[in-house]
Amino acid sequence: MSVLSVIYALIFYAATLIMVAGLAVKIWQYARTPAPLKIPTTPAPTTAAGVGARMFREVVFFESLFKGSKWSWLFGWLFHFGLLVVLVRHLRYFTEPLWWISALVQDIGVYMGFAMLLGLAGLLVRRSVVDRLRYISAPSDYLMLGLLIAIGGSGLLMKYVTRTDIVAVKAFFLGLMRFDWQPLPTDAMLLIHLTLVAALMIIFPFSKLLHAPGLFFSPTRNQADDPREHRHVAPWAAKLDATRAPGN
Repeated sequence: MSVLSVIYALIFYAATLIMVAGLAVKIWQYARTPAPLKIPTTPAPTTAAGVGARMFREVVFFESLFKGSKWSWLFGWLFHFGLLVVLVRHLRYFTEPLWWISALVQDIGVYMGFAMLLGLAGLLVRRSVVDRLRYISAPSDYLMLGLLIAIGGSGLLMKYVTRTDIVAVKAFFLGLMRFDWQPLPTDAMLLIHLTLVAALMIIFPFSKLLHAPGLFFSPTRNQADDPREHRHVAPWAAKLDATRAPGN
């Protein structure tokens, strides 16, 4: 096996470790962050079932973004839905036999790649030309959009311009999962695509892309609007009350 294959195998092991460990640490931090007040964004549901329904609408349909900006909602939803389908399509490189859901989206997945790029391009243009968005944008915001566009663009180039040996690519990634390393094709566009993907995996736990898991821990979204019915006490405050109770 070539030195290049070994290098990329080590890169992806390291990238996976950093992404999984980084996400675990961040989620642990989110879960431990206290919410001392009831601060749901109103109008808010008053029951746990209502909160669940609200979270579902937020995750699937981007409800609050739709209310705030129709163009941002359109481009954001195009990108996220396209990315979801593309990721499901890419399961074919990591599963044998092929899962039914991945087989189901093989044909439409290519078109969703274009939808993903269209959404990203729209988000980039809006961030660049809309004054209020440009004012609050940091260089990292443009970097993330550029990285995602480069990943999607290089993937589509491999599909339509510079084809690669996808059987060998699948063998390489299955070999990584089984600790049975296989040669990786040396096509330039493939190596660029994989390098960008590995970079995204490494950056992900430390970037604003963490809004994906962070949404579930947002007290403005996951709290019921019932401060009159139920007293809200943060865990640290409950411990403090217990130490101040009579007899302690």
